[in-house]
Amino acid sequence: MFSFLKNHPFAVDAFFENSLVLTFAVPKAELENLIPECLTLDTFNDKWAFIAIAMVQTKNLRPKGFPQFMGNDFFLIGYRVFVRYTNKAGKSLRGLYILKSETNKKKMEFMGNIFTHYNYSTTDIALFEKENTKEITSAKSNFKIIIDKTDHEVALPENSPFADWKEARRFAGPLPFTFTYNKKNKEVLIIEGVRQNWQPAPIKIANYNFGFLNSLNLKDPILANAFDIQNIPYYWKSGKIEKWK
Repeated sequence: MFSFLKNHPFAVDAFFENSLVLTFAVPKAELENLIPECLTLDTFNDKWAFIAIAMVQTKNLRPKGFPQFMGNDFFLIGYRVFVRYTNKAGKSLRGLYILKSETNKKKMEFMGNIFTHYNYSTTDIALFEKENTKEITSAKSNFKIIIDKTDHEVALPENSPFADWKEARRFAGPLPFTFTYNKKNKEVLIIEGVRQNWQPAPIKIANYNFGFLNSLNLKDPILANAFDIQNIPYYWKSGKIEKWK
C-alpha cells in the first residue's frame, strides 16, 4: 500500500565527515548481468566496467529543511556499479546502480528500507587508527581494509587501467545520479545527489578483503583507485520517476 514511500519522496540532507571509496575494474562482460535493462555500463576504453565500494561516516542525516539536532549519525556502506541512463530528453546521465547497502545502526536499516530501494542491512563496524595505518573491519560482513598512511606521494594501485590519478578521478564517485528500476512497471527512479567541497585525495591500500565482492565470483577484479574525501556538505533531491520505453 505504501510502496510509493520507497521512491525517495523527500530530499535528504547530510554532512559527510569522511568518505572512503575503492573502485574495482572488471571486464565489462562480467557486470552486464548485474544491472537492469534500462541501464548501460559506464566503461573505460570500452573494456573496463567498475564496481565501487564506498564507506561513509555521515553526520546529522535528516529530511532537508529539518534542524541539525533532529539528524542522526550513521556509518554507511554501498556497493555500486557505475552506469549510464539515457532519459526521456535524450540526455545521458552518469550514475550508480546499488547492489547492496549496509549500515552500523538498526534505525538506519529500518528508515532506509521504508524510504529507499537500497535494501539496507545492519552490520558491525570497527575502526582502528594507528600512527601509520587505518583499519576498517566487519566480522559479520567479512571485510577488512588496511590503509597505509606512510607515503605522501601515493602511486596508483598496481595493474590499474588508469594512466594517472587525474584519469582515475573520473571514476572516483560519487556520480551525480543513482538509479532504481521497476521492471514490472518499466519505471526508472532517478535520485540526484548534490555535493560541495569534493576533493578526493589518493590513498594507499595495503590490504583488503570484501566478502560481498568475493560472492559475485568475478574473475580477478583489479583495484583501480582508492580515494579519501573529508568534510562534504551533501544532499539528495527527492526522487523522480519516468517511464522507460
